[in-house]
Amino acid sequence: MKYLSNKKGFLGIDNKNKGKEKVVVIPFGLEKTVSYGVGTSKGPAEIIKASHQVELFDEDLNKEPHKSIGIKTLKPFPIKKNIIDALKQIENINKRLMDKKIFPLILGGEHSLTPGAIRPFVKKFGKICLLHFDAHADLRNSYNNNKFSHASAIRRCLDNPNVSVISFGVRNISSNEINFLKKNKKRIKIFWAKDKSNWNLNKFKKIIKNKKVYLTFDVDGLDSSLMPATGTPEPGGLFWDETIKIIKIAAQSSNIVGADINELSPIKGFDCYNFLAAKLAYKIIAYSFEYKKKSI
Repeated sequence: MKYLSNKKGFLGIDNKNKGKEKVVVIPFGLEKTVSYGVGTSKGPAEIIKASHQVELFDEDLNKEPHKSIGIKTLKPFPIKKNIIDALKQIENINKRLMDKKIFPLILGGEHSLTPGAIRPFVKKFGKICLLHFDAHADLRNSYNNNKFSHASAIRRCLDNPNVSVISFGVRNISSNEINFLKKNKKRIKIFWAKDKSNWNLNKFKKIIKNKKVYLTFDVDGLDSSLMPATGTPEPGGLFWDETIKIIKIAAQSSNIVGADINELSPIKGFDCYNFLAAKLAYKIIAYSFEYKKKSI
């Protein structure tokens, strides 16, 4: 694997943990099945660029988390043209990193990358709980005649019986997905966006307690007033403080072992959305390691 220099990589830091990094950021600008707005292939580069402006000191943790973690960034590489081959490609990358006990954080790219990304985690841990932030349930069996569509990302993850999912922010779902949800209530828990004023996060804490968790964050889970730079923006979504609170609870209660941030479609001249995704990535890393119970 080839890496960007530290100053060109995520956060643009002078990484003094050379050879001892615990996190590798993977730019994976997959764009094969987008169905409305386009541009996810440009997401990783813009997030990395914006990350150079992220303040390294975390006011909540009262320290610079990167100093005790060590973060490196893979050099961009060609993504396989066929979607099935691309999923195998990201699976292999994650496996190689996990074999070195490194936490992979993928910057997408469209959400269809996640079924491939989680495969090595399921093989290693037996059971994986997906912590899923999204405006959409992504439970369609196929979309536009493609079973590997970004609209089917979570359904393909659930093809493995050892995968369960907790979703936050869902506010767009089809009748066919509702039928699938009803048949799989024991494996799928949705905290609907319409109910967020009444969310019981203590219940969430109990559900996720001590689980091995893979965090997958579709940026359209955020309210469209906060994050319009995505292919399918939806009103009525999550805002920053409530999002960070959920991630912190998950990190404190479970063991987050890997993550991806996907579906950013940069808008030229509006770098604030890229910056938001970059800061979100740093928060996920910081909380995951601050409260980590056991290395992957």
